[in-house]
Amino acid sequence: QVQLVESGGGLVMAGASLGLSCLVSGLTFRRKALGWFRQAPGKEREFVASISGGDGGTLYADVVKGRFTISRDNAENSVFLQMNDLRPEDTAVYYCAAQSPNWYRGAGATYDYWGQGTQVTVSS
Repeated sequence: QVQLVESGGGLVMAGASLGLSCLVSGLTFRRKALGWFRQAPGKEREFVASISGGDGGTLYADVVKGRFTISRDNAENSVFLQMNDLRPEDTAVYYCAAQSPNWYRGAGATYDYWGQGTQVTVSS
């Protein structure tokens, strides 16, 4: 059974940093592409960042480029999202996702497995 468990969300002030983690179990982690998505109240889920299972190539949404960093630790079966210079518009539930045949499509990628999400709230 594949499980993805996010952690690290919380309430921060604008300009602060926050790191999210996602522990993945039940699949061959090192070969799988991984992604982070988010969904704000009243909005559709949107792509944030992704990382390949091979050479570790990364892709970012324009709105987070230069502020967020996705990384992975294959030994720990974990994927991370370091978020710096947070803004109120970054407020959302953040989800990690695993196993995609087309991770390089960013927002158009499909993933087979999803976590339950972790809330990030940025106050102004």
